[in-house]
Amino acid sequence: MPLTTTGELISRAAAARSAVPAFNIITLEHVEAVVAGAEAAGAPVVLQVSENAVRFRHGRLLPLARAATAAAERARVPVALHLDHVRSDDLLRQAADAGFSSVMYDASHLPYDRNLAATRAAVGLVHAQGLWIEAELGEVGGKDGAPPLDAHAPGARTDPDEARAFVNDSGVDALAVAIGSAHAMTTRTAVLDHTLLARLGAALGVPLVLHGSSGVPDDELRAAVAGGVAKVNIGTALNIAMTGAVRDFLTTHPEVVDPRKYLSTARDAMVETVTRLIRALCARPAP
Repeated sequence: MPLTTTGELISRAAAARSAVPAFNIITLEHVEAVVAGAEAAGAPVVLQVSENAVRFRHGRLLPLARAATAAAERARVPVALHLDHVRSDDLLRQAADAGFSSVMYDASHLPYDRNLAATRAAVGLVHAQGLWIEAELGEVGGKDGAPPLDAHAPGARTDPDEARAFVNDSGVDALAVAIGSAHAMTTRTAVLDHTLLARLGAALGVPLVLHGSSGVPDDELRAAVAGGVAKVNIGTALNIAMTGAVRDFLTTHPEVVDPRKYLSTARDAMVETVTRLIRALCARPAP
């Protein structure tokens, strides 16, 4: 089916008090696995390309974007393309022509005033292209190999009053909030601050986004969705599945040199992970 838009998927999810899973992709196998997993679960999905993934591909956005578009157009479920954790204005300008309907502009590492100014400028740039834009306030730790922030560190939690002002003054369409998750977690041990999430939901009139969801247990994820999170970002969980499958295969079959043999195993492992996580998100939280 034709590409859908992230804004449309998130609006529907927010109205239904549900969430759209958004998976970060790096290779063609990631793309195929996410689409296959979403089809198996019968749910819409967002394919996300981060600025780091673009950097890995020598700064070229189009090869992965076109592969994702081709897979999405053949999918049996709605699929949208999202450009994730962007700091480069040049990359922002490429988003619409590359098929993306949305971007996440990340100036969360900057002090509040500079974050607001940079985000406001990004909003003007992408809204002029008809794109939906997400930003981050409060810093979800663990990016680029940095350790997660201590719960009491400055910026480790999003302040609701500050978030209300930020959303109103910047014009963003959604806000990623820091409530206890962290990027690049390889264990599912994160504990979310659901009281803070409730306060953020009451304070803001835009959908909320949870980053670093690979480290969040299923019951915590479901509670977050019930509490108002409308977009759930997942990346590291796919990489754990892919790397583990490749490592196991080559340990068992050290003579193999054909990458198709171990990459197909890796893709199957990611399909299983995507399907399981989507079904977990769609399940009702325990009363």
